[in-house]
Amino acid sequence: MITPQELAGAFQRNWEIIQAQTKGLSHADSLLQPPFRGNCLNWVLGHLVTNRDRVLTLLGEAPVGNEALQERYGYGSEPVLGEGEGVLRLETLLDMLARSQERINAALARIAPEELSQETQDHRGKTTVAERLFFLYFHETYHVGQTELLRQLAGTNDKVI
Repeated sequence: MITPQELAGAFQRNWEIIQAQTKGLSHADSLLQPPFRGNCLNWVLGHLVTNRDRVLTLLGEAPVGNEALQERYGYGSEPVLGEGEGVLRLETLLDMLARSQERINAALARIAPEELSQETQDHRGKTTVAERLFFLYFHETYHVGQTELLRQLAGTNDKVI
């Protein structure tokens, strides 16, 4: 089983990738739409905040976002097609991700092994806290991978990783 320290390190690596993939990009760059069905970088980053809020809640921590953020960027939300109600600036989203990383690190540093084996519920049914955390990490990696293409959409034509 993955340890809390390993999981914290995995979330940290994702955060470092996000920072690298967004370096030098503007808020306007984050709103660029792919020429195929998908979401812009702004939506992906906001969605990552909502995912991390689930992690934080599962770990007994306060989320960095609120209900309005969940409505705008949560599962099943409409794509961000430009400036609009509830659309946050790139800098704000990155700040929220940074704060979520600090809270995840702190929570995983103090969690007891028995807490990880406690039963919880998700969309698939009964599971353990550890399994739910790992699923949320997996979900995050799916979207972190999208940031590479969305960076290129902004015309960077570079290789970050």
